[in-house]
Amino acid sequence: MSNKNIVWFEEVDKEDVGLVGGKGANLGEMIQAGFPIPYGFIVTSQSYFEFIAYNKLETKIKKLLDNLDYENTAELSKRGEKIRNLIKKADFPPKFLEKLYDYYLNLELKENKVFNKFNIFSEISHHFKKFVKQPYVAVRSSATAEDLPSASFAGQQETYLNIHGEHNLAIAVRNCYASLFTNRAIYYRQQKGFDHFKVGIAVVIQRMIQSDVSGIAFSIDPVTNRKDIMIIEAILGLGEYIVSGKVNPDHYEIDKESLIITKKQIGNQQVMLKKRGNRNIEQRLTTKEKTLQKLPDYKILELALLIKKIEKHYFFPQDIEWAMEKDQLFIVQSRPITTIQESTKTSTITTKDKPIAIGSPASPGIGFGTAKIIMTPTEINKIKPGDVLIAPQTNPDYVPAMKKASAIVTEHGGRTSHAAIVSRELGVPAVVGVKDILKIVKNNQKITVIGDTGEIYNGILKPKTNNEYIAKRLRTKTKVYVNLAQPNLAKEIAKQHVDGVGLLRAEFIIADIGIHPKYAIEKNLEEEYIDKLSSEVLKIAQAFYPRPVIYRATDFKTNEYRNLKGGKKYEPIEENPMIGYRGAQRYIKEPMEFNLELEMIKRLHKKGYENLGLMIPFVRAPWELIEIKQMLTRKKILQLPKFKLWIMVETPAVVLTLDEFIKIGIDGVSVGTNDLTMLTLGVDRDNETISHLYDERSQAVVQLLKTIVSVCKKHNITSSICGQAASDFPEIVETLVSEGVTSVSVNPDSIEKTRKMIFELEQKMR
Repeated sequence: MSNKNIVWFEEVDKEDVGLVGGKGANLGEMIQAGFPIPYGFIVTSQSYFEFIAYNKLETKIKKLLDNLDYENTAELSKRGEKIRNLIKKADFPPKFLEKLYDYYLNLELKENKVFNKFNIFSEISHHFKKFVKQPYVAVRSSATAEDLPSASFAGQQETYLNIHGEHNLAIAVRNCYASLFTNRAIYYRQQKGFDHFKVGIAVVIQRMIQSDVSGIAFSIDPVTNRKDIMIIEAILGLGEYIVSGKVNPDHYEIDKESLIITKKQIGNQQVMLKKRGNRNIEQRLTTKEKTLQKLPDYKILELALLIKKIEKHYFFPQDIEWAMEKDQLFIVQSRPITTIQESTKTSTITTKDKPIAIGSPASPGIGFGTAKIIMTPTEINKIKPGDVLIAPQTNPDYVPAMKKASAIVTEHGGRTSHAAIVSRELGVPAVVGVKDILKIVKNNQKITVIGDTGEIYNGILKPKTNNEYIAKRLRTKTKVYVNLAQPNLAKEIAKQHVDGVGLLRAEFIIADIGIHPKYAIEKNLEEEYIDKLSSEVLKIAQAFYPRPVIYRATDFKTNEYRNLKGGKKYEPIEENPMIGYRGAQRYIKEPMEFNLELEMIKRLHKKGYENLGLMIPFVRAPWELIEIKQMLTRKKILQLPKFKLWIMVETPAVVLTLDEFIKIGIDGVSVGTNDLTMLTLGVDRDNETISHLYDERSQAVVQLLKTIVSVCKKHNITSSICGQAASDFPEIVETLVSEGVTSVSVNPDSIEKTRKMIFELEQKMR
């Protein structure tokens, strides 16, 4: 596969990013999974590298990039244009052109066969009734480092819509190659540390959907990171205007569990982009069309179901582009959301003033400074560090200025626009879709922007933080720990009044490493794997030292392990992975994988980070704990002077036999309420058809929680609750504190309110 120049969608999947880029790999993955994808093929990165070599361009491009001051916008623009012109004037190898035209002319014939093979909705196969020898296509750049969980290249390269005919197709492909060296793409790669000549580009050629309605969806709320709701934004016409933020979209919020539409905001859309003849033209909307609900309720729900299925397929929150033509929904692309962060912000503003403007919250936080109105990217040099950037909308050319801004405000666009996505990635507070903001605010006016609420105030309003409350350092008998998954946030979270990390989730760290542990062992990459794991866990152990950090051994299920590189080779396909081969059983049957994590713990203890403990997830029977303790002894982990061992209580069986586990020897238990609830109520929490029955507040679950605390008190060991219930349901925390639980572990944004609640409860209990 690696030497192919052009491939059909179904020939690739998500592991082929190096060949077809993130966009191409995801399209191949989704078509094989039966999602409604407009069909097409991909010119691979191999073709791009051969094109560069055929025309001997690398030396010339390197010369133009030598000694470039990337912060000098004018110089970057000048050299970028020269590079793009070199590429646009270069020739394709003749054999490549023959193959490109052959794929293009056979696109529709191939489409029907593939749709039947992968059981893609039959109505799509009949959607395009008229056979066209030279169909209209969308030509989309797909950089081979884009759409990764650690970086977003969205919008960095170009897309060309309604391309028709072989000659125009060849021009569009070459223009995509050239767009790998747009000013913004050059700058972005430099900032992210990507080698300009190791990042290739593939080109997706995809049947063009003449969208009546189009938009973007997120499988979680991208502003608050709430995982229980989905966000859909919609506009009339082609989707380019929603990405660029040129128009204000409809905004819909849907409860992920019940699929109830909980919020609808109808955008006042002034113009739309439509195909007319061989051109894409901007068309003004009628008074009625401007305020029309773009997507009817039944289509919102149909799309919501697709979003849930796509997220479930990838096991990671997704950023999805979609389109609807003649009542038929299509998924144009899907990529991982790159802006997920555990919120550490506790700032608020107290003022009697009314906001001067209100828009859509786009990126959380509070920013204030001197307003600078930027009408075009040529004016971005006006922005100095700490200024508030105000613009009609943004595009990737604005990114250098956005990095300097204390806050960002746009007149147009929604929470899925370029301004919103990039602001979240940069961690800059932002508000979008603020009507008449260019008239309300004047250049050099001092303003304050609240990204969480969408409010904009006149003057500098310093945020009132929780410092007064934190300064009191309310002392509670019950420890308040934090759940943590992202090492880069450890330093900031450690500054809060928190007693340690009650649950260090390793799964995100392993996902960033990206390879299956067995693959690492097979390829002799154990040292590299352990080093990466150690360096990330060290960030957390170091930030919280000497407070305890409880590392939960990886608890991937088999279907999640399969998503790691090499995973398909090692992992079985299970009907119900949630109650399958996971947790303690994996460590016993495959100790070499577990040893990689044990080696990490051992190394960090030897460096002096004795605050790092280990928690074993999904234990089922006492004998499993015996075997695991024997493994720890052989690895000389249990002999470490201050090492502590916990188990997670996630099954009713463990609750009922907890005395036996404690007799074997553990320092404490932590309750995983998510799995305990699932197994107590008999509800697969990943099954949307019955998920409405899932509730941690069930009397049966609460009774089990009380039993756990009672048994731990009897044996004088620690007990903690670390599942989602500790963050979501204060009433459960209150119940367990009353029963004598020794600690709770909550999400970062719940630390202070949980501490305050426990303090007040303990005061009453005196």
